[in-house]
Parts: sequence; structure tokens; C-alpha cells
Amino acid sequence: MMQSYREHNIQELPLSSPFFRQKAERFLGENGLRMEVLDVYCVIENESGKILAGAGIRKDIIKCIAVAEEARSEGLVAPLVSHLISLAASRGISELKLFTKPENRAIFESLGFHLLASAPKALLMENGRGLERYCAYLRSMRKEGRCGVVVMNANPFTLGHRYLLEQAAAQVDTLFVIPVKEEGQRFSYEERKAMIMASASKIVVLEGSDYQISAATFPTYFLKDLSDAAETHIRLDLDLFQRYIAPALNAEVRFVGSEPYDALTNHYNTIMKELLPNVVEIPRLDAISASAVRAALDKGSFREASALCPETTWPYLLADLADRALRLELDTPGKPGLVGPDSCGAHKDMDYSTMRKGMAALRPFWPRMAMAGSAEQLRQLGIEAEKAMLNATGGVNTHRGAIFCLGLTMNAWMNGAHTEELMCLSIAKIAQGILAINQAVRDLPPRAAMANAIGGYRQLFEDWLPYYASGAGELKTLLRIMSTLDDTCVIKRAGADRAQEVKQEALTVNPMELCGRYAAEGISPGGAADMLALTIFIHSIIL
Repeated sequence: MMQSYREHNIQELPLSSPFFRQKAERFLGENGLRMEVLDVYCVIENESGKILAGAGIRKDIIKCIAVAEEARSEGLVAPLVSHLISLAASRGISELKLFTKPENRAIFESLGFHLLASAPKALLMENGRGLERYCAYLRSMRKEGRCGVVVMNANPFTLGHRYLLEQAAAQVDTLFVIPVKEEGQRFSYEERKAMIMASASKIVVLEGSDYQISAATFPTYFLKDLSDAAETHIRLDLDLFQRYIAPALNAEVRFVGSEPYDALTNHYNTIMKELLPNVVEIPRLDAISASAVRAALDKGSFREASALCPETTWPYLLADLADRALRLELDTPGKPGLVGPDSCGAHKDMDYSTMRKGMAALRPFWPRMAMAGSAEQLRQLGIEAEKAMLNATGGVNTHRGAIFCLGLTMNAWMNGAHTEELMCLSIAKIAQGILAINQAVRDLPPRAAMANAIGGYRQLFEDWLPYYASGAGELKTLLRIMSTLDDTCVIKRAGADRAQEVKQEALTVNPMELCGRYAAEGISPGGAADMLALTIFIHSIIL
């Protein structure tokens, strides 16, 4: 006779273990489901260790709910989901969504969930009032006349996106644009929303939500997975739009761009035209796609990426390339005295993780620094960026020098300095403006670092950049920089005489030997690391 659930313990499977992850995957597969990204997966097992029931949670979404065939009369789902609700509450999450099969609707309604959207193979439910609040917000944004909607990811915003919005806006009195809110993409939600707002006129950009193309309504979109699961997610997402989003906005038409390249998006468009009463598909501009922009950024080509985007997107492309430059510097192994993927170098207060935290804290400031309208504004943004970095790293200075040199350079670029000579002159002019302000407030930066900037980083353009562009690679370029740069960080840690020796050693001593030596002596050529990142960045925007 089957034991009741009360005689079983609910336990968490450690999914980081390949054994337990495979066990969960087999169980889900036997029950017609597949493993998805989860924070926690909880199960009820019998005495022999066989999983009888399981359910997982990812952020505020309960998913992967399954019960073994022989245990489906035992009422195991309710205690599992109640356990996950309590677990979420302990983490400060009081409102949850869940995916489930249609036959489980009554079970979850008894646990306080209500229906959001339905598809033949699944339901989307929630136990809070999130959708109700979002629809109230949408109703507050209603406009008179004929209204249309575009749901847009814009990762990043391209000329194709702008064309779509211009064509759609011409066909309605008001065009609402809902940015996809899901994070974890190349460009953050705030960046994507800002790009949309800056690049198109005669539109109303709304706040995004979890109720359109999100991990809750359409998780397979972010996996680009064309499968039965994706079909279900598409239908759930569109059902929710038709039931709630469109009526809240009093929107008559949904606009969409044609998608000849991405099979999943094309399938989404096809089902949209099947399910929604009024869909207008606008042909896309040839060869322009966000994925092509991202590919250009991956290889460090601002020229290729910017050709596909309006100028209002350029600050965000520069931000991404600044992030790339810092990442390439950090990910270079074998750097004497510096933090990398293989060592903490000469540092006891920072490691690879600390550096990544600092980089993440700076990302929102790069576009703003690129667009700064004066030396004073750029200086203030630099101060704010430094505070954000220190907050993220627990007070550790990971990128103060990078904030200064990268901020100067991207601002010079946005001010029209698109050649090496113009960039030298523009950087020097901006740096002189900052120095004048700092002198007035008695806040002087390191003398050598400021001197390099006032000189327009002439040595970088004449020596380090051509050397890097020749294919020397990051480590060899770092050593070349170390051999020629008066590095404020080395001077501060080891003194002027030892700093001169470090310059000679960079040319003559095996870097592996230097790694051990500098770690022991506490020597960290942080200024050279900043200049390497700057060299990589300038290479990506000029060449």
C-alpha cells in the first residue's frame, strides 16, 4: 500500500551535484518535462530513494512540478508547493507565479493561485496581484484615438528597431512600446529602455513587466529553443497579452517586425497572427539585427556595430566595449602582480570575483560618462562611479584608474574625436578641464596619471596601440606597457627606484618568474593594467 506524503520528508536535491541533477532530469523526463534553470528543486522520495514528486523554484516562479504515475492519488503536490511558498517567503518573496498542467488547476486554486493565461498544455498562475497592479498602471497611460503596441527587446536598439517604430507610429494615433524587462541579457533593461526612449519620437515607452516575454511568460525565448515547450510558452504569452495587456491600454493593433533569421521569433509571429485579431507585420530592414551588432561587439568592432545602430545607441555600444576591454584585461593569465583568472597577484584585499563586482558596478555609468556635456559633469559622474564601485567591492579600489581613463576616452569619442590625432587632442582638453576643477577644490589626482591624460595618452597611440594591433596579445602588450610607463601604483607600493627596475624586468625577465617575485614583494602594476584596458578599448573604437 502506498505511503501518504505525511510519512515522507520534503528534501532539497543539490543540483550542483551531477548525480542528483541527473536523477532530477530522469524523473522529469519520465513525466514529460525537462529540467530548467532552478534555484532549488525539492522532492518527496519513497523508502528506496525513488522520487515520487518534485517541484522547483527560480526567483519568483515555481516550475518543474511533476508526480510519478504511481503516486498521483497521494496528494503530494500541495505539500511540495506549500513548502516552496514558505521557502520563498523566507527569502522575502511573497508573490509567486507557476507553470502547471491544466489538470492541476484546482489544486493550485486551493492554494491561493489564480489563472493568468492558458494554453492547451499548460497554465500560468500567480498567488499575488502583480498583474492587477500592472494593468492599473497601463490603464493610467491610456490615450484617445487608435492605439497600437510593440513589445520590443532591443538588445541593443538598432536602425531596424527604429524603422519598425517609425512605420508603426505612422499607422496609429498613439504607439505604445513595452520593453522586455527580463535581465541577464547583454544590455540591461534600463539600458534597453533608455535606448528606445532616446532613439524614437512620437511613441510612449511604458514600463516593462514580468507579463510580456519574460522568464514567467516565455522562458524559452531567452534560450532560442524551438520546441513543444516553446510553443506552449508562446501561446501563454500571447493569451496573457490578449486577455489583459491590450484591453488595459485599449490597444487595437499589435505591430511586429518580420523575422527571417530567428526561427523562434518567426514562429512567435506566426502564432501571434493566428491568435490575435489585428496584427501588422512590418518588413525588416535587410541585414540589420541586434544579433549582428552583438557579434560585432564580441570581436571588438565599434565600426561594424555602430553602422547598424542610430547614434543614440552609440554610448551603449561604447559602454559594452569598455566592459569588454576590462574583461579581457582581467581574464589574461600570467600577469605579474595583478589579479587574473589564475591568481590574486600581489593583492590580499581583492580577487577575480571582487574585480568582476567592480566592473558590474561601473557598467551603468559608462553611457552617462560618454554623454557628459562638460568636464565638470564628467568629473561628478566619475566620483559617483567610484562610490558605486567601492560599495560593490566592500571598499576595495578595483578600477579607479580605469574610471578616469575610459571615461575621458569615450567622452572624447562622443564629442567627435574619431581619429587618433583628434582623440589625443580631445582627451588632453577634457583632462585639462578636469585638472582645473580639481585644483580649485584641492582634489588632485595622481600626478603621473593626470600627466598622461593631459598628454593625450600620446605614448599609447604611438607605441602600445600599434604593438597590440600587430597581434601581440594582451600579456605581451602589458609587459611592453610596464617597460615604458611610469606606473603610479608601482611607485606607491615599491618606491621610485624599484619602479625603474620593474620597467627593466618587464623586458628581460620571464613573466612567470615575475609573478612569484611581485606577489612576494607586493608589487602590482595597476597603472599598466589600466593602460592595457584603455589600449584594448581604443583599438576597438578606432581600428
